[in-house]
Amino acid sequence: MKDRQKKSRRAAAGLTSLPPERAVALQEQVARLKEALAAEEDLPPLQELVRTSPEDLDWDLHLLRELEKISHPAIPPLLAALFGPSPDKERRKALKRSLHVLKTRGVSIPDDLLPREGAGSPGAAKTPALTAQISPIYGPGERYVILEGPRDILDGNLLLARLSDTDGLRECHPLSLKRKQQEELWDYFRGQGFTEWAEVPPEYAVRLLEEALAKTPDGEPSREGYLPLRENLWRQVGRLEDIPPVEMRLPSLEQEERSSWLEKSRELAASELFRTWLPSFEDITPWVDKIKEIQDSPLVLTEQQQHRRQEGVADEAAAALFPEDTRPRWGRRLLEMAFFLDHTGRPAEARAAQAAGEDLLSGERSALSGENPVLQELVRIALTMGWEYRQRQKKEPQPETERLIVPPWNP
Repeated sequence: MKDRQKKSRRAAAGLTSLPPERAVALQEQVARLKEALAAEEDLPPLQELVRTSPEDLDWDLHLLRELEKISHPAIPPLLAALFGPSPDKERRKALKRSLHVLKTRGVSIPDDLLPREGAGSPGAAKTPALTAQISPIYGPGERYVILEGPRDILDGNLLLARLSDTDGLRECHPLSLKRKQQEELWDYFRGQGFTEWAEVPPEYAVRLLEEALAKTPDGEPSREGYLPLRENLWRQVGRLEDIPPVEMRLPSLEQEERSSWLEKSRELAASELFRTWLPSFEDITPWVDKIKEIQDSPLVLTEQQQHRRQEGVADEAAAALFPEDTRPRWGRRLLEMAFFLDHTGRPAEARAAQAAGEDLLSGERSALSGENPVLQELVRIALTMGWEYRQRQKKEPQPETERLIVPPWNP
């Protein structure tokens, strides 16, 4: 009874305001949708641009309010696809209201747009055949993909796969798990540090599986876990050639905004999501030694000269640790992370990752244009951590005034 009274009071008072960063993310989604509508995109690509949030009612209600302002014939089918399957009464009520608003503005609403509710009918609680969750990309290009759906598609109710962008399918397991077992599986992942997941369109997850399969050597057991399911999955989402790649799922960046986001992308290196991308202590040790040589040099160097030499060591380390032939792979990882960040409600970080990924894929970096900011910052952080680790090993406390690298862009 209390919950019902609370909802009634909210309805009477209007929608609560979204936090500023969420409000910005919502407006960015709506802007991208309007661009796609102007380009006369079909329904599936439009659905890719708009994210609902099953765990956040306020977000979905605000999203409906924004979309009902767009008087375009593609909006009613889009709203029906996004919110029609929802079993939540509040969302369904808001959906009907938005469709009514559009109808009063002259937008055609087909009579059979929404399934009828009532006994003997499938009802509004019908869910998609498949749902998909993906983890971020960890360490040497690995991530998890989890598909959930009917047994006749997945040979179980879950498909758990571990993918590598260099070695392909590392694991692929069709599983039949009861609800408690599923909860235990998610608890296991959380205990292993896999706390961030994004719900994505199932066709995107299938594309990831297909791309990994193409890199998997014959005879690998993981192939046998996936191959029997391909035809079922293709019938649901289409074949690989029918599914847009990640670069087609991200918004276009103009050159000016790409440059701005590229500079901001160095901040990504300090994020927990990118912590496993850092070079290891063993890998970074030769350049820690070079920094030590600079600091122990008998030459009297000014602070500016020391900074310049230290930055040179950092760029040299980046060139060695991220060689040219691996740059396209790192670029694609950043684009995939941009898509992940978009689907976890972090559009600013997503655009920074996208700009950095496009920069690496373009192959236009030179000594004049400077090192890619993300790779440069990953190396700088690894050097700092390596230096501090060595100092702790020696039990020699590092003076407050001593810093390994103070890049020229820092005050």
